[in-house]
Amino acid sequence: MRVMIVGGGAREHALAWACSHDRGDIELICAPGNAGTAALATNVGVDVTDASAVAGIAAGRGIDLVVIGPDAAAAAGVADACAAAGVAVFGPSAAAARIESSKAFAKSLMNESGIPTPGWTAADAEGREKLGTFAKVFDGRCVVKADGLALGKGVTVCQSMAEVEAALSACFDQRRFGSAGSTVVIEERVDGRELSVLGLSDGRHVRVLVPTRDHKRAFDGDTGPNTGGMGAVAPAQELDAVAIARQVTESVLQPCVDSLAARGTPFVGCLYAGLMLTAAGVSVLEFNARFGDPEAQVMLPMLDEPLLELLIASTRGELEPGVARHRAGAAVGLVAAAAGYPGSPQTGDVITGTDSLDRGIHCFHAGTKRDAGGALRTAGGRVLTVVGIGEDQEVARGRAYDNLKRIRFRGMHFRSDIAQPATVPA
Repeated sequence: MRVMIVGGGAREHALAWACSHDRGDIELICAPGNAGTAALATNVGVDVTDASAVAGIAAGRGIDLVVIGPDAAAAAGVADACAAAGVAVFGPSAAAARIESSKAFAKSLMNESGIPTPGWTAADAEGREKLGTFAKVFDGRCVVKADGLALGKGVTVCQSMAEVEAALSACFDQRRFGSAGSTVVIEERVDGRELSVLGLSDGRHVRVLVPTRDHKRAFDGDTGPNTGGMGAVAPAQELDAVAIARQVTESVLQPCVDSLAARGTPFVGCLYAGLMLTAAGVSVLEFNARFGDPEAQVMLPMLDEPLLELLIASTRGELEPGVARHRAGAAVGLVAAAAGYPGSPQTGDVITGTDSLDRGIHCFHAGTKRDAGGALRTAGGRVLTVVGIGEDQEVARGRAYDNLKRIRFRGMHFRSDIAQPATVPA
């Protein structure tokens, strides 16, 4: 069987790893992939937002299944182009992917479907006064979000009206997020603990995966700017994973899938709900239309059933609803980032130590490449995700940090408080 995974990050490396373990006859293509996927698959250079080029590669190479990784590829219509070329694809159509590519669309759908979500409003630059009026109701204690795709960096959690105005200026005046920030969603801020719950869908049914928690802020203590994610834990230890998975399926994921199907845009792919666990219950902060990164890197090693079979069943409309089986224990993933990330990351630096990791440790590549001499070098902001697995979160965390410290590249930085704040292994 020939499978093509679209994307070049650690999420795609994790997907390639999981698929390669499911069947012995699989031939993997990664487009474009990275230095890590090259050990499992054939990398093919392509712009993931060039839908016709991706579909052309899939059709030309006789691909049996395309798996879409990045949000930008889904929004660009890669699934639509592959389907038109007669290739089975796990990933939503561009219309269904609006659940992520437009936060205003997602919030409207939540309201219409009775999905719990914080109060909100949205406007473009001409409606800037409307946004400010909304923020003043909460004394500036709210969240400002670029409506479109911004690589996880278009969200500002504000404490004051001055911070709200600065966030609006970043979108409208400085154009920091380009067209993604031409419309802004401003949302009531709610307190609680964040949680990510992802479910696979065949357009009608949902099979939910182990709940995870990621850490979006760049620095320890949840400080600094938002990033694509600096680490993750699976499962979230203080919760009954099966109980919360069922609750979120019933109140969030299934209503969303039903609403998209009723609109004539059935969702086939991985539906990601970013949640806040508040004193009043679950509240949805956002939807994503793909596997999370770094959630996939900790979630997939914990999955106790063949991922590839689930992906195929999803494309055929044969997915069994319910809660996917997951292994006992925990996984902790730590992101090693380049100097300058999440702003302007430094690239081209030699990476050492990846060959010195313990057996059972996963090292998923993201921004990596091999130079002409075969040396491994940095090629992006988030460079590697090191994942430790153990009988509990503490053991998994210790293994992850112990091995991450063996890796070196100039300017490398990582959070020291993933999974257990204020405690760092010696």
